Amino acid sequence: MAVTDEATTVRQARESDVDSVVAFTRDTWSDREEASDYLPETFPEWVETDGPEQHTLVAVVDGDPAGVLQCVLLSETEAWAQGMRVDPDYRGHGVSQRLSRAAFRWAREQGAVVCRNMVFSWNVAGLGQSRSVGFAPATEFRYATPEPDADAEPELSVVADPDAAWSYWTDSDARRTLSGLALDAGESWAVSELRRSDLRRAADEDGLFVVQDGGTRGFAARAQTSERETDEGVRRLATYAVGAWDSPTAAASVVDSVARDAGEFGADAVRVFVPETVRTVSDLAAVRCPVSDEPDFVMEADLTDPAVGGE
Repeated sequence: MAVTDEATTVRQARESDVDSVVAFTRDTWSDREEASDYLPETFPEWVETDGPEQHTLVAVVDGDPAGVLQCVLLSETEAWAQGMRVDPDYRGHGVSQRLSRAAFRWAREQGAVVCRNMVFSWNVAGLGQSRSVGFAPATEFRYATPEPDADAEPELSVVADPDAAWSYWTDSDARRTLSGLALDAGESWAVSELRRSDLRRAADEDGLFVVQDGGTRGFAARAQTSERETDEGVRRLATYAVGAWDSPTAAASVVDSVARDAGEFGADAVRVFVPETVRTVSDLAAVRCPVSDEPDFVMEADLTDPAVGGE
């Protein structure tokens, strides 16, 4: 079908959009057994919780919801775009471009100078769409996924010193590889710049683990914990903003610290944001810590460039 700009409008999401959006996102990745879409579950909540720092957009074609995208303000200068989905009947007709331009406008109005998103490395269509609207490559990462274990005992000394962690981070390969980014403490699945204040907050919440052995050798910082109702009961997830280290020995103590913290929380699953590098992934393999099968990519759009998202 032919879809023109004149036939497409973008507006804030409404409760009346829920059924349509749930219907066209239910089978987003039906060809991948390991991937399921969170939109059918979260879109109704997005509509209810929109506010000054969150804006959920719906593209409408001839009265029918045809696409969705949410933009969230993570800090005074950083925005996050997530949940881009287009009804298969309207793909290839510029709906995603219209949504992205609207999201960029909103982010600029809130004072953001950068907008980022996350795309599965296997999602070639999503990567192409992101590049076409002005996103550029930022970094790639994996998740370390140690088993929660309240009885884990790190071999090396572990302290909660945010200044030591910050000093290590600022000169680390991990920071350079990750472009200074880590999992955001407020928005699930989003990444933002790691700041000294994030490490201080983690320390105050007993969630900072700085490994020392003749100096600082690595650290991990808890981003957040969450609980979700499932058919099997409450599922608890512990996420860690970043994990960084300089040797397999230090990696083992970072992993054990995280495993113990997650075990004490009663987590069912753990995710630690780590750089996608040969050294990092092989260090994890050497200490027998599971890691996600594939990397994910982070993209970013420079909102100070008028050409990004221009009409």
